[in-house]
Amino acid sequence: MASVEVGTTDDLASLSNLDEHTLLAELKHRYDHDKIYTYVGDILVAVNPFRDVGIYTKEFTEKYKNKKRVENPPHIFAVSDACYQAMLTGNAVGGKRNQCVVISGESGAGKTESTKLIIKQLIELCHGKSQLEQQILQVNPLLEAFGNAQTTMNDNSSRFGKYIQLKFKDGQVMGAKISEYLLEKSRVIHQNPGEENFHIFYYMMAGLSPEQQKKYHIGDPAKYKNLNNGPGCLKNNPAGVKKHFTSLTNAMDLVGFLDEEIDEMYKILSAVLSMGEIQFGANDDDSAVVQDSTQSIQTITELLGVEPEKVKNVLTFSSNYAKGSIIRRNYTKQQAQDARDAMTKALYGRLFSWIVNKINQQLAPEVTIAASEATEIGILDIFGFEHLQTNSFEQICINLANEQLQYFFNQHIFLLEQEEYKAEGIDWTYVPFVNNQSLLNLFMTKPIGIFALLDEESLFPQGSDHSYVEKLNRNFQSNHHYIKAKVSTSNNFSIDHYAGRVSYSADNFLEKNRDNLPNGVMQMLTASTNDLLGQIFRGTITRTGTLALQLRTNDNKKERKSVRKRGFGRQQTTRKLTQGAQFKNSLNVLLELLNLSNPHFVRCIKPNTTKAPKAFEDKYVNAQLRYTGMLETTRIRRMGYALRPKFSDFVNRYRLLARKKISENGKGCEEILKGCGLTQWHIGKTKLFLKYYHQDQLEEQLQKVGQCAVHIQKIVRGFLGRQEYKRCKEQARRQAAAMETFLAEIQDLSLTHHQQIEKLCEKDRRISQSFFGKIKENKEKVQFQAPAPPPAIIEDEPEPEEELEEEEVDSDDVIEDEFVKTVKKGGKFGALGTKAATIKWFKTTQSEKLRENTGVFSNWFHGIITRRQAEELLDSKPLGYYLIRVSESRFGYSLSLRAEQRCKHFMIDQLPNGKYNVVGEAQVFRTLNDLVYFYEKEPISPFGDVLKTPCGQETDECDYAELVEDDKDQAKIMATHSARRSRVMQQAPQINAPPKPQRGQNNNLAPPSPTSPTPQGSRSRSKSPHGKRNSGGRPIRPPPTRPGSYLSPDQNGNETSQAINSDGPPPLPAKTYMTMTPGPGGSTNNGPSNVPPPLPQRLPSNASYSYVMPDMEARPPPPLPPHPVGNGQ
Repeated sequence: MASVEVGTTDDLASLSNLDEHTLLAELKHRYDHDKIYTYVGDILVAVNPFRDVGIYTKEFTEKYKNKKRVENPPHIFAVSDACYQAMLTGNAVGGKRNQCVVISGESGAGKTESTKLIIKQLIELCHGKSQLEQQILQVNPLLEAFGNAQTTMNDNSSRFGKYIQLKFKDGQVMGAKISEYLLEKSRVIHQNPGEENFHIFYYMMAGLSPEQQKKYHIGDPAKYKNLNNGPGCLKNNPAGVKKHFTSLTNAMDLVGFLDEEIDEMYKILSAVLSMGEIQFGANDDDSAVVQDSTQSIQTITELLGVEPEKVKNVLTFSSNYAKGSIIRRNYTKQQAQDARDAMTKALYGRLFSWIVNKINQQLAPEVTIAASEATEIGILDIFGFEHLQTNSFEQICINLANEQLQYFFNQHIFLLEQEEYKAEGIDWTYVPFVNNQSLLNLFMTKPIGIFALLDEESLFPQGSDHSYVEKLNRNFQSNHHYIKAKVSTSNNFSIDHYAGRVSYSADNFLEKNRDNLPNGVMQMLTASTNDLLGQIFRGTITRTGTLALQLRTNDNKKERKSVRKRGFGRQQTTRKLTQGAQFKNSLNVLLELLNLSNPHFVRCIKPNTTKAPKAFEDKYVNAQLRYTGMLETTRIRRMGYALRPKFSDFVNRYRLLARKKISENGKGCEEILKGCGLTQWHIGKTKLFLKYYHQDQLEEQLQKVGQCAVHIQKIVRGFLGRQEYKRCKEQARRQAAAMETFLAEIQDLSLTHHQQIEKLCEKDRRISQSFFGKIKENKEKVQFQAPAPPPAIIEDEPEPEEELEEEEVDSDDVIEDEFVKTVKKGGKFGALGTKAATIKWFKTTQSEKLRENTGVFSNWFHGIITRRQAEELLDSKPLGYYLIRVSESRFGYSLSLRAEQRCKHFMIDQLPNGKYNVVGEAQVFRTLNDLVYFYEKEPISPFGDVLKTPCGQETDECDYAELVEDDKDQAKIMATHSARRSRVMQQAPQINAPPKPQRGQNNNLAPPSPTSPTPQGSRSRSKSPHGKRNSGGRPIRPPPTRPGSYLSPDQNGNETSQAINSDGPPPLPAKTYMTMTPGPGGSTNNGPSNVPPPLPQRLPSNASYSYVMPDMEARPPPPLPPHPVGNGQ
């Protein structure tokens, strides 16, 4: 293989020379040229640039949609596209299945940013523009505020792990779920030098108004002991911190947090800060007493909604029941401080779990998705490997999680792959790698393992951190991964991890593992007047350490609670799981999810230790490449076979490429591969072994076959279409000929009928006058029986539908939340989508919120009008005119905007907290006026559309009159509206827009006829207020008449309301009638007449009538109908 220039290779697995120096040189050269992404086969390596390199814009988003990996340079968006396409169409390995992205690397390597970019691209790929997609995009910034902090290694370090599951159906995202792992709760009470507390505390101090800070008792940041390193970022970047607070507030609004919940949450957070101000002293008995010189107890109890005495009691002594007596045990000063810190950590830990739980509730799918239709993509963003100056219980858990991920990576890349080569009889040279299975056994083995011994020591009341370290030294002194301290009295020990040796301090290991709350704290907090606080402490902690609030129970069962019986006898209690046990359970659940999915790996590399851009430390980067096994990974990706499908799976997917019938065995696979011209593949006993790049080549061939099929379909459909056109054309010709024949027959019949009538009239004239004399004298009468009318059609009344009662589902109590939304049918306003329900919803919840200070609605507001009516109002307006109308199909609004060439419409939803959001946009507004004001300055769409001028009412009658509560209010609004409209009409500028027919004018270009002038002040009603017209263009509903007016037709035949002057109404235009008189030579046209012809009378059924023939001279026979054809009539 010819050598290539350094830095030009996108895939390191294609290099001819593979060693550490080559890999490092390639990555460094690419990093210096802002090429931060590189492939190692199908694995992406990402080097953190510590700055924006401008490759995440809309242009790049479109560039990496539905593209093959080799068509574009390496990019994180390509990983999203690979996941999405594999989820939809499957791959060569096993068809369609769930996908997962495993992002690993040191703290500060860019894992969290990579997670956000992957989710952003996935939302773009599924064309997500709904509120759900925007909520999902806001999840990461929200969780970062509460779960991230500044450390010495990373300014935005994740202090918890999360696994985000995006749930899809037919390629559309339907919901999401977040699993949290091991929040570093100890950070709220202590931070190492150079580090900060969680971001949210600094956001509150920078973003809350002075009134809010006073309400929540927030003081000077420098005074809080729980911010032991001072205000930090508040001094260095106050504007940036305030901006983060604004983004956080918007994210909470968009996700669905209520204002009441946010208010109570801030109270809890402020109480967490104030807990550190509680100081303790000791009395003569060495018992702890509260020294509250700063009134911190009063502040905390006010914020938490509990009694001050109860707080003092639970922090200074415990009460137990034994043999009917109450035993009180006073705390020492140190024990009281531990109780205070435990309560502080519990407050923040449960609040964080509630936030995750709330997010899961809001993002849960609204409907249950069948297992056969549901697919998902999971993204794992977990804390990176840490080696700090002081490493405690949190660091050993974090590093254990990274050991598990490294094992998962090795298992998929090295272990399973090479075992398959051996089992399938493939000639293979073994590639060595560092297997960390023995290190995992050191941690996880029972009963002798680091965590098992920690749980055992935590059970003993007299157990200590030092006795735990002594147990470790006795049991693991011969283990090559474990190194005990040189000083026997020390509580330190070291572990040789895959990423290097880390020294741990076992101080507070037992306390953190037990994670016990002082007696009485739970009872006190569950009875709090702070509803949120009571809710989160009534929740159940699951076996993985998460908070469960949506417990389902039977109607006949009460929610299960652990109850301790007071009195004699042994108490039946369930032993609480330790923090270590919960963390191990959560890791096991995580690995089960990962093993059920097709993994995609992203390796993040940190280029330097100073977090500086454009700095690449060779030694530091090379150490990361070495312990992650990047050289071995590159070698096995170049030599090995990343794709190993079964024969049947491969043939079923690529059968079309064979162009003939083949069997589902190795021979069938061979025919497909040879037909496609692929090389460097092997056939095993039951599986096919392919290179990672073979899949792209096979998919390209399959795409060509698909294009050929589409081309054939196009030709066949064109031929069939032309044949159908000829058939329809011939049918039309035959129908036209038949119609001509039919019309000719009608003409002949009409002439014959006319002649027969003339003959009958001639016979009537020959009747003698004496006959008519007898008739006049009533001597002779002609009797005839009127024909009975046809029987009336009686429609069958529909049978009333039986009301089906919902069957109550008897379900057992659940331990973990399922996060399934219940969709309510109808509601208190009525059936959704009906006008009556919309009017009731608006009057009840919206009417007062939308009014201005004068009590009327804004000029841009319109009632329940249709999309077409909105477009009619905006069509003649210049660009930027807009209106907001009430939607009838849902409880919300629609924004209509006059844009270039057409009108655009945007949905406005009201969120559960009562705020407003344009669907598809991230910004949330407290009122619609705020929304309008914002989008008058910022574009509402990617095309730069901005709201400029409100489009008010076009007529004197408001289209929102039906939304007003009473007549008095309606009269006031109408008066203000009329004054506003007159003012706007006077100030309206001359607009070079197509002229719109004014009311009272003819709609054509010809001037009105002088013979029928339009009365002054008339108003045309050719357009219905409701957008409905009959065949004549006139409104179905007649125009309303007012006192002192009358209805009159104008020159277009439209009835209009006319005012009556002092002389009375003008005479109505006379209607004229054409009459025909029969004569000896035929019918004679008498010309126009104001006298209408006689109308036929309806005869009642089953009645006998006498018809007296009139005197021929007194009254002539009825006029003949005009000739249907001929003579130009």
